Amino acid sequence: MWLLDKFFRRVVRDGELIVIAADGKAHHYGRPRDGHPPVQVRLTDAATARAIAMNPALGAGEAYMDGRLLVEQGDILALLDLIIFNLRWQRDNPVRFSLWRQARLAAWWDGINFERRSKRNVAHHYDLDDRLYDLFLDPHRQYSCAYWAPGITTLEAAQEAKLAHIAAKLDLKPGSQVLDIGCGWGGLARYLHKVSGAQVLGVTLSEEQLAYAKAEAARQGLTGVDYQLIDYRQVTGQFDRIVSVGMFEHVGLPHYQQFFDTVERLLKPDGVALLHTIARADGPGATDPWTAKYIFPGGYAPALSQIVPAVERAWLWISDIEVLRLHYAHTLKAWYDRCAEQEAAITGIYDERFYRMWMFYLASAWCAFVHDGHMNVQVQMIKRRDTLPLSRDYMRDVEQRLPGGAA
Repeated sequence: MWLLDKFFRRVVRDGELIVIAADGKAHHYGRPRDGHPPVQVRLTDAATARAIAMNPALGAGEAYMDGRLLVEQGDILALLDLIIFNLRWQRDNPVRFSLWRQARLAAWWDGINFERRSKRNVAHHYDLDDRLYDLFLDPHRQYSCAYWAPGITTLEAAQEAKLAHIAAKLDLKPGSQVLDIGCGWGGLARYLHKVSGAQVLGVTLSEEQLAYAKAEAARQGLTGVDYQLIDYRQVTGQFDRIVSVGMFEHVGLPHYQQFFDTVERLLKPDGVALLHTIARADGPGATDPWTAKYIFPGGYAPALSQIVPAVERAWLWISDIEVLRLHYAHTLKAWYDRCAEQEAAITGIYDERFYRMWMFYLASAWCAFVHDGHMNVQVQMIKRRDTLPLSRDYMRDVEQRLPGGAA
């Protein structure tokens, strides 16, 4: 316990943490933080304390999953909020920077996503039981950052607003050929077709998502939407519009140039592309080892400084960038609350260990957007500088006319 005690005394300043060690002794850290009650945890054995001290993210995540780290006062969100608040992004935080350095080499290797490995990585997360996602997602099954425009208070409205926000930026025309890279369960593709009459091809590497998307399009009688199980790098033809939402995080840093070269190849000369992705405001970093192992193998959220050079080398114009700061925090909190309400259902589909893993994932992700440098960005790209109107006003005007569009 001495090593973990040393770590907590170095880290925990704001907020009260009480750790009951395996020998029953209580260790107190930090000081009161307004609006945040003390958090108390219990460690079931000495090995758990060593594992957390040696590798905090991986050790704590595995200990919580296994029931060796018990949260007795508060919940896992309160615990991670306390710790990550103290490790938050700020100019002088040496502990935070040392922990990131520890993970960077492993994260770089994990980001090498050849086509076969990409499919395996996608299946690891997105081929989970459909019943799980129905418990906390909106009816479109949008598993990405929603758009919380002023006045929006529900997840359903925020996800509908996100679809309208994206459609407006694409400046769709009737009969346009649209490619949706990483289409998920197909909700965006169906929406774009319905509001514009565009012909939409959605591509995915998830067999479960493909089956759902095809079935849902057939159920709704949509003939202008098609879905294929194919790696984006193997798509042929050219498209008026290309969109990718929540997929770029799985491309892998070594493949960014290949991604944007592919977009350039598939985009017509007067085409428009839009990328919606998690990004970092704090510069290049690393995916923490627990998330890389259990949630998103091969996943990485880039800094804009890592995205833009690849766009430039692909000879694409960046015509618009929007930064969505706390939008994903609101989305993740909605998912977390819904999953907490559905604990019995989730443990019934899987088991208690999976439920604890899932809640640790959602809680840590929320903390990344509230205390760390995570954000979302939407990057609009064109080949010709005169493709779109010179003012952004067209986006607002179109969005207000679309179903779910913000006023």
